[in-house]
Amino acid sequence: MALNDQGAVSEQYRTADKLGIRISLHRRYSTNRQGFGSWIVSHYRIENGMSVLELGCGTGDMWAGQDELIGRCGRLILSDLSEGMLAQAKKTLENQKGVAYRTVDIQSIPYADASFDIVIANMMLYHVPDRRKALAEVRRVLRNNGTFYCATYGENGMMEYLCGLFEQYGVKNHPNHQFTLQNGEAQLSPFFSDIRRYDYHDALEVTDPEDMADYIGSLTGMSELRQLPRETLLSVLRAHMTDGALRVPKEYGMFVARP
Repeated sequence: MALNDQGAVSEQYRTADKLGIRISLHRRYSTNRQGFGSWIVSHYRIENGMSVLELGCGTGDMWAGQDELIGRCGRLILSDLSEGMLAQAKKTLENQKGVAYRTVDIQSIPYADASFDIVIANMMLYHVPDRRKALAEVRRVLRNNGTFYCATYGENGMMEYLCGLFEQYGVKNHPNHQFTLQNGEAQLSPFFSDIRRYDYHDALEVTDPEDMADYIGSLTGMSELRQLPRETLLSVLRAHMTDGALRVPKEYGMFVARP
């Protein structure tokens, strides 16, 4: 995705359909069976009565089945900039009580100073135009003894691999490296004194190239790759399969930051 292409970002996350395709691929073919979402949630330290805000909650999928965790929250607000995502989150958690849903821009969080014990912003900071302002806002609404959780990807993962496969067709890598495992700590450090990085070890072993082609089609901003004929995509993907599987590297992890 081209850097700061907010039109592409808005389209990509306007509804849950395209995100659902990407989530499905990871669920079906990831070698780490714990699942990235479950791994993220396993790091949360939510005590009884805590006030929790998630920014960029997406489909709310990571909270599905987390009744005990939700029950500990004195207040849980799931927010997103996309109304389509919030609508899907409400469906995902329709039987879950005690959850509020709000449309929120991380660059201008509509809550008072020191309102939350925990703030969460997973897999979204690299899309934010003014991350310094966004992180200042996170720090503002976070209590002095609070915790900020933010998952992201690294610079040696799926997109780099896929662009390399199709380089002969003029596909160039235009990575969004605005907030990664490699540079995230430096961006967090002006606002947090205790920053810890955790890596999630995983890869994809894709046995049906049609699913990877669907994944590529869901990447709205990757125009050079997405506009290749489907048969070209499938031909290249099949050519790189070994023992019936396309092995795709993944680099994901998270930062846990405290003031």
